[in-house]
Amino acid sequence: GGGSISSNAFRPDPHTMAAGPHAPCPIHRHAQARPTALALWTPDRRWTYAELDAAVAATGRHLRERGWADGARVALRLPRGPALVMLLWALWREGAVAVPISTRLPDAEAWRATNRLHARGLVTRNREALSEEDGGADAVPPESLVVRDVTGSAASTPRPIRRRATILFTSGSTGHPTAVLHSWASHLYSAKGANANVPLQAGDRWLLSLPLYHVGGLAILVRCALVGAAVAVPDRDASIAKAAAPTGATHLSLVPTQLRRLLDARQGRAPGRVRAVLVGGGPIPSGLLRRGADRGWPLHTSYGSTEMASQITTTSPGASLTDLQTAGRRLPHRRVRIAEEGHIFVAGPPLCMGLIEGGTLRDPREDGWYPTGDVGHFDAQGRLHVQGRVDRQFVSGGENIQPEAIERALEQIDDIERAVVVAVPHETYGHRPVAFVRAQGPLRPEAWRRTVSTSLPKFKLPDAIHALPDAAVDDSLKVDHEALRQRARRE
Repeated sequence: GGGSISSNAFRPDPHTMAAGPHAPCPIHRHAQARPTALALWTPDRRWTYAELDAAVAATGRHLRERGWADGARVALRLPRGPALVMLLWALWREGAVAVPISTRLPDAEAWRATNRLHARGLVTRNREALSEEDGGADAVPPESLVVRDVTGSAASTPRPIRRRATILFTSGSTGHPTAVLHSWASHLYSAKGANANVPLQAGDRWLLSLPLYHVGGLAILVRCALVGAAVAVPDRDASIAKAAAPTGATHLSLVPTQLRRLLDARQGRAPGRVRAVLVGGGPIPSGLLRRGADRGWPLHTSYGSTEMASQITTTSPGASLTDLQTAGRRLPHRRVRIAEEGHIFVAGPPLCMGLIEGGTLRDPREDGWYPTGDVGHFDAQGRLHVQGRVDRQFVSGGENIQPEAIERALEQIDDIERAVVVAVPHETYGHRPVAFVRAQGPLRPEAWRRTVSTSLPKFKLPDAIHALPDAAVDDSLKVDHEALRQRARRE
């Protein structure tokens, strides 16, 4: 309807084994070498590599018949699940560009994102998102759009490795999400470097605990496909604690909020079958790391970005608590350097092809290096310490203050689970820090200020400490700093 198709149109054909025109595809490779090995687990069905390969091939034929191949962009607004997994692999196999869109976006904004990127179609289960009424003036049926490649006409014969693969949106920490264009090579080399650090092998299962419109979720698919491991898709409403056991997951990818909920739900030690828990997506409170490490969870802390196709640095297996309080060491196929004033620059094969701005593709590199917008340093052991965002730094009484340093000091206190510091205008000093915390018990601002005064200079002590509202932090731990600044000024 309206030039779009429902995901229900893609029905697996278990008798088809075609690899598609742009092989090699890792799914097809394992289907030939290990056809009966588990590739995809769901509560309702298990797919072997042979069955998944057949489903991807059948889906690819539907895409090609609609002209959704060879560089065409296709927007995907679907919940994580087998339909979305098959669509992604089919699009990549057919040389198309997948544009995963957050299922949390309002219908009208999903339409606008599809149109802005000149996508050939929008695949969704929400039929309301397909109506012009919901999209307003921008709601043009996607197939009627002119398909344009950001650097010229669409490629007719894309190469298997260097072809364009995805357009992903950043989390929007600066207030406006950016569209990031990746090649298949970006995802491939990101996965290779990650697998070199965290062992993953055939027979393992990685829980798909992150949405596939985030780079962390997509990375799970590629890492598993490279080695012939299985992706375990949990029930949509199941918590991580309830999903880990029935899926038989050996590997988990979590944001700190998910790790906290997992530790709250499971009071005992970590299950023996779980060999790795990768934690990223934001600052990780020290107390949370201590809880996980004390219970034997095999934690890995990491630092990454959408622009670098996921992880940049990660701690190694068996990391000590001291190691876990860093972002770990540089992974293979990445380069990292610290420039003036501690600015972190990165480079290497996982780096994106560019940022899409309007109808153009902008190369974000500066002399071959991408400025992450973060500040940090390497210690003598080669571990990266990420101190915070450049755009969060402020000046108080002539002194530079990085809010993340105050947050880390507060989170060292046992009864503080999470701390967020914002700058509030001040007549005398220009700006002053105000903290919001999530605590296990009642607020004790003065006691906490005395505690952090032993590790922070006086000018960094927060002028006030308030309770952190739940609405200010979403499930992926992204913080609405502007809302907290306004709240701090009111209080």
